[in-house]
Amino acid sequence: MIAAAHPIEEAVATTHDEILTIMYTSGTTGRPKGAIITQGMTFWNAVNCVEFYGVGEPMINLAFLPLFHTGGLNVFANPAFHFGGTNLIMRTFDPAEALGLLTDPEVGVTHTIGVPANWLFMSQVPAFESASFPTVIAPAVGGSPTPVPLIEAWAAKGLPLQQAFGMTETSPLVLALKPEDCETRIGSAGQPAMHTEVKIVAEDRSPTPAGDTGELWVRGPNITPGYWNRPEATEEAFTDGWLHTGDAARVDEDGFYYIVDRWKDMYISGGENVYPAEVEDVIYQLPGIGEVAVIGVPDDRWVEVGRAIVVRKEGAAITDTEIINHCRANLARFKVPQSVVFIDEIPHNATGKVLKRELREAYGSP
Repeated sequence: MIAAAHPIEEAVATTHDEILTIMYTSGTTGRPKGAIITQGMTFWNAVNCVEFYGVGEPMINLAFLPLFHTGGLNVFANPAFHFGGTNLIMRTFDPAEALGLLTDPEVGVTHTIGVPANWLFMSQVPAFESASFPTVIAPAVGGSPTPVPLIEAWAAKGLPLQQAFGMTETSPLVLALKPEDCETRIGSAGQPAMHTEVKIVAEDRSPTPAGDTGELWVRGPNITPGYWNRPEATEEAFTDGWLHTGDAARVDEDGFYYIVDRWKDMYISGGENVYPAEVEDVIYQLPGIGEVAVIGVPDDRWVEVGRAIVVRKEGAAITDTEIINHCRANLARFKVPQSVVFIDEIPHNATGKVLKRELREAYGSP
């Protein structure tokens, strides 16, 4: 279609403030909102991607996230387009096909990004056991906290995943790990992009000291000016130009940030905050786990307790007792799930993120 189209005879004048896209948020925790994405946001995101991922004209990007998702479009499809690189686009994500493309030296993929589920499903393809990745230089993962065992599995194959943090509203890159930090800072979402400010605030909106968990706020030229036709949502999301991300995070003494979980996914058990991502991380250590999601459910004694929703690996016979005992050995008592539900498939949205609100609706009763 592009080759057959009549060329544009002259460039169209624009500014960084002009709207380029209305991109809807994932809606994993509530109703999706249309985030305004400007020309300037897209430009600054492409610039930010240079620092961590070396985007440029030689790049060949494998895009398997949907292009209506900020990860699919803006990491790395739009940066590749901006710098004159190549985009290889899959109509739908197929783990075996994607793994095959990443390993094929004739295709020469250099860049790709997926949510944890994409990398998990590729690691479960039988061909992963003997796979090598001779041309890949920027394997990025984002969208939600990535289980440490999954990071270690890919690092063992010589492809340490570059964790990143971003949102639809941030165009999206905010934090990322440089390649040299991937194996020494496992679990970290990295450091701030050059043209983005970040801070972590407590409930009273005061800055938190290093090591303490608070909400991550971001500010910069890559941040949305607001939500389409939702002035009340825009006003609620910003304080003095700072966007409230809704993500619980902490920073260490060296300036590396860690995304603990979504605030809305956190539950309180016996007065203590429990972040499901930490519990999921521990459960993923068990070899029989295909996928897991932890939710909070009401409890008469503790207000809320954890429930693990588990998909067994094919042929695995792992039991709820084994899962709970493993958690007891590796977690504080209040973090241990009190029940386990086995299901055939965990629901995901079109971008591969776990739909915890659907899990809460289906399995959130006491």
